Amino acid sequence: MPFEPIQQEKLSHGVVKQIEGLILRGILRPGERLPSERELSERMEVSRPSLREALADLQDRGLLTSKAGAGVYVADVLGSAFSPALVTLFATHDEAVFDYISFRRDMEGLAAERAARLASDTDLKVINAIFEKMEAAHQKRNPPDEARLDADFHLAIIEASHNMIMLHMMRSMFELLREGVFYNRTVMFKQRMTRDALLDQHRAINAALQRRDPEGARGAIESHLRFVESALFNQQKSERNEVFAKKRLEHEVRK
Repeated sequence: MPFEPIQQEKLSHGVVKQIEGLILRGILRPGERLPSERELSERMEVSRPSLREALADLQDRGLLTSKAGAGVYVADVLGSAFSPALVTLFATHDEAVFDYISFRRDMEGLAAERAARLASDTDLKVINAIFEKMEAAHQKRNPPDEARLDADFHLAIIEASHNMIMLHMMRSMFELLREGVFYNRTVMFKQRMTRDALLDQHRAINAALQRRDPEGARGAIESHLRFVESALFNQQKSERNEVFAKKRLEHEVRK
């Protein structure tokens, strides 16, 4: 008969599965510090030896890392998504920049459509809370905060789509964006007309999600990223024109 005795699961295995699930779902993020051993054992209602066994297993598999005197952290599981050589290529070729935006438009359009259908009420509250922070940062005219919240807003939509593969892939892509590999997002938020348009676009995305309109959410995301693509193209063109304008001025002064 194809049956075997049921064995009670070790407590450490239960701890491992729970932490794995939190990392997989994107709730525990790379670089995030875990609570102290005492707090974790109390929250999870396991003994410290069982907890230590689980944490050691997760560290051996590269999901957690220990820093002497500082505690246990979620490992940088996104760090190997692209090789340093490929990241350098991305940073030095305009084609990669616009391919990146096109890729985002496809992936985030799908994520927004899924989020409108599959997000929980709490997921939508998270997205709305981030948008309200975006409105507050806009009033304060704080471009770095606006750029940071912009990334948080888009990632919250991807999280709300409940596709784990998409979540980790896109989180990796956004890390490169935050590091300025593709373009300097803060510059965009320094331009008044662009800032106002971007806030309106995010408002439209949020509104479509809150009313659970899959087609509207996808369309709003795609429209927003087409605007970003156009704004970036114009920005790059303006920068190139400025280089030649300075040369003309220098030439004129020397006559």
